[in-house]
Amino acid sequence: MTTALFSHPDCLQHVNPPGHPEQVARIKAIEAALANPIFDGLDRRAAPLGAEDAIRRAHPKAQIDAIREVIPDTGWARIDPDTTASPGSWNAALRAVGGVCAAVDAVLAGEVANAFVATRPPGHHAERANAMGFCLFSNIAIAALHALETHGLNRVAVLDFDVHHGNGTQDVLWNESRVHFASSHQMPLFPGTGAAHEKGAYLQIRNVPLRAGTGREAMQAAWEGEILPWVKEWTPELVLISAGFDAHRADPLAGLHWTTEDFGWITHRICDLADDCCGGKVVSTLEGGYDLEALADSVGLHVEVLMERGA
Repeated sequence: MTTALFSHPDCLQHVNPPGHPEQVARIKAIEAALANPIFDGLDRRAAPLGAEDAIRRAHPKAQIDAIREVIPDTGWARIDPDTTASPGSWNAALRAVGGVCAAVDAVLAGEVANAFVATRPPGHHAERANAMGFCLFSNIAIAALHALETHGLNRVAVLDFDVHHGNGTQDVLWNESRVHFASSHQMPLFPGTGAAHEKGAYLQIRNVPLRAGTGREAMQAAWEGEILPWVKEWTPELVLISAGFDAHRADPLAGLHWTTEDFGWITHRICDLADDCCGGKVVSTLEGGYDLEALADSVGLHVEVLMERGA
């Protein structure tokens, strides 16, 4: 068995205005890191275009049409103060959706042990009827619903360690009893959601806010003490990861003090959970991470751990 890496050049065509933190260089930094010979064993696959039927499980047709219609012929179209679209954004967004759904297919078919999806734009802030926070479609929620509806699973876990709360994932999955969603995140911080009392319609959501300035000790306590035991008790058949690397102490957009090694630790612990519950079936997709060196190093270690655990 091996680890699959899904990506596509179209994701370089989603171009934000100069100075925007969610930039093309993020993917280029990851590509450079994963060009190291230690990653030669990756099963590298092109992310396909996502199907509109898959997107419609998470977003109404009117929202999908609104995104399609806002795509400009030249320059940029502003969706909100943080979120823009360029001429290449539509195909990039479809590759992000298609990549994570194809990764779910490959892992559940037993073609690979686990997978990492290196695409952009990210997705965990995109609400059911609202694109925001650099995100157009709710990629990880779409993947979870794809696993349920296409593969007939009954229990999927979505784990989010991005420094920002995945308000979009939570919004899309609020009424979905077959998905447990758990997140650690800095609070207060954009988008302002993710309080511990936000538990979902079926008590299937677990939010663990972290204070600015906290690092390894608080992170490990949150995951080992609250999140992982709660998810393990539910025995998911597939584990999905919203892999944001902006909790790194070098990241310019937030104030947690995680190190590169902490992302290796949390990847191992999530893989332990998956080994115990579902034969190691893990699909991880890129969310945030805006210091290019920290992003490259952290993604490299994350993928290295996935390869080690999937061997």
